[in-house]
Formats: sequence, structure tokens, C-alpha cells
Amino acid sequence: MTEFSDKLKYERERRGWSKTKLAKYVGVGLSTYANWEYGIAEPDIATIKKICQALDISSDILLDLSISSSNATEKDDLDDMIDDARFFDGKQMDEHDKELVRSILKRIYNEK
Repeated sequence: MTEFSDKLKYERERRGWSKTKLAKYVGVGLSTYANWEYGIAEPDIATIKKICQALDISSDILLDLSISSSNATEKDDLDDMIDDARFFDGKQMDEHDKELVRSILKRIYNEK
């Protein structure tokens, strides 16, 4: 399996969808879809967009373009990572969301 196939399977299962349901939604056959989850093949960009719309996620998740990806620059400070974060769990983060994350983490660390 590839990282893409693992993420695709995870996101599908997280919603309780079958392979057949997602394949139909995207407009491909079950065997084509199954090959994506098995890491045998990968969909084209237009199809990735359809998958993301179906699963209500950002393509960053499937393509590993988030701040935590291996190609992101390393940060020593978690606060900087929060500032740079754009998405969490497929949802876009605004400044209010980032402040909530900061306050929760501060509370956790202050209770130690």
C-alpha cells in the first residue's frame, strides 16, 4: 500500500462508506477504485477532486500537503506550526480556531 491508498481507505472508512458507494459517487468501477486503495494505481487530479468532494475533505489530506507532511520545513516551535496550519481534519482553520488550539494546549501544559 502507498501513503495515498492508506489515507483514501482511512477517509472512506471513517465515514462508514463501502468501496462500492464511493466508486459509484466518483463514477468509476469497483475494480478501478479498489486498485487505488490497494496501491496498484492512483486516480488523476480530476478524480481526486471528485473523491475529496464526496468525502468532504481537502485534497491536502490525500496528497499529504499538510504542515505535517515530510516535505514541510521542520519547526522547533509548536506555536509556529499552529500559525502555519491551514487545515485540520479536512476543515479549513481560521485565526479563531488557531487561538482555540493554542489555549487548549496552554491549559494542558499548565496542568502538568
